[in-house]
Amino acid sequence: MTLLKESRTRRRRLCVMAAAAGLVATLFTAAPAGATPDPDDEPSSQGVSQGTAADTEAAIKRGEIPEPDEIVTSDNMKHIANIPKDALPGTNSDLAFQGRYAFAGNYDGFRIFDISNPKAPKTVSQVLCPGGQNDISVSGNLLFLSTDSSRSDDSCESTSQPATEKDSWEGMKVFDISDKKNPKYVAAVETACGSHTHTLVPKRKNVYIYVSSYFPSASFPDCQPPHDGISIVKVPRKAPENAALVDFSVLFPGEGPDGGGNPGGPTNPGVTKTTGCHDITVLPSENLAAGACMGDGILMDIKDPERPRVIDTVQDNVNFAFWHSATFNQKAKKVVFTDELGGGGGATCNEEVGPDRGANGIYAIKGKGDHRKLVFQSYFKIPRHQADTENCVAHNGSLIPVRGRDIMVQAWYQGGVSVWEFTDSKKPKEIGYFERGPLTTDSLRVGGSWSAYYYNGYIYSNDIAKGFDVLKIDDHRTNPAKRVRLHELNVQTQPNYFR
Repeated sequence: MTLLKESRTRRRRLCVMAAAAGLVATLFTAAPAGATPDPDDEPSSQGVSQGTAADTEAAIKRGEIPEPDEIVTSDNMKHIANIPKDALPGTNSDLAFQGRYAFAGNYDGFRIFDISNPKAPKTVSQVLCPGGQNDISVSGNLLFLSTDSSRSDDSCESTSQPATEKDSWEGMKVFDISDKKNPKYVAAVETACGSHTHTLVPKRKNVYIYVSSYFPSASFPDCQPPHDGISIVKVPRKAPENAALVDFSVLFPGEGPDGGGNPGGPTNPGVTKTTGCHDITVLPSENLAAGACMGDGILMDIKDPERPRVIDTVQDNVNFAFWHSATFNQKAKKVVFTDELGGGGGATCNEEVGPDRGANGIYAIKGKGDHRKLVFQSYFKIPRHQADTENCVAHNGSLIPVRGRDIMVQAWYQGGVSVWEFTDSKKPKEIGYFERGPLTTDSLRVGGSWSAYYYNGYIYSNDIAKGFDVLKIDDHRTNPAKRVRLHELNVQTQPNYFR
């Protein structure tokens, strides 16, 4: 294991975990069926060498790495509460918010929390509906789930089934959540190659869904190459049962069976070939979208939500392996793209990998209209090296809404939760953090924060293994955000915080 040459001893603060109360389970089936996750996000455990295990133990003794499960924070961060996993044993994934509720995805379904008292969240319901990775979002009385796991059918009683079978199903599921204690499954729409993630584009009477998926194969009847775009689903708010696929929008046109986009290796060694998008973030107030599409980053015009248009495409074939997600700054003058080096399962926050790989890439948006270009500014990666038994890489985050500043909170798997500023795009810096020690010291077991988002004064994190965390930052740079209140937040549908 490679450790820092200089001491990076964390401030150790042990936090008391709040107990879950009032659990109400809404289960569609008696027992969970195992979801088959996408290879890039597959929870796993692998042994490490005796030398690596010994180095990890030695680093803990020196105070460079927290002890297993020990909570460590910066002086301006506090751990407010934790609600462990309960009826849903699978991997925790994304988060969405509405009013006093948080909605937490899990590979086995989803969970709804009452967060009216952030210091003591309560479980309202738990829905068993296997289909990794169950990426989640909400709009009005509707909840949406992504299924990127080949299933026997579109029901919540489905079981895993090979994608080589024609009658296998993957795609979008729609629930009515007008009664939070009893969500109702109302619709399903099959999409090519499933739905790894999705993004809502609300338009008055309808909700459009941009469905991101990838990794086609000639052996998959419903996921044939070239797969060089996104599926677009239209959901009528008053008749969600009529949800339907309206288009497959080609974003990377090209000749041949593989379409366009980054060819990956061997042309660009270490870069994932573009066969679709991993995630898209839209900024409806500006009719813009930013796509993180495996080997490419893209900027799009979405004035017509059924016909998104690519304005610019960028690649980084030196330091980016897998363009994973995107975040606009409030003024729509910058985009932060994340690189999920190692697919989320690797120990990439160490000296050997360095500060530029598995990091965020900050891009300026230069020009106007269809002449806008994405221009690279700098990289940001957490400055705290992690053990080689900790999966760590840039993952899901959101803006902390402070007028005149560009500040994000972001999940880094076992690297924890980082609050960082990129107001100066050339000199980004971390201003706060929360993390746990490694899950183990003798193996690399996947865990840590999948998503960390700011919502109405608090930071909420969905930890793969440890459950739902509530954090609070007290810092003069972030405190003005407390005045911003939202009724609904899907991070991939960025609001205009100050309108």
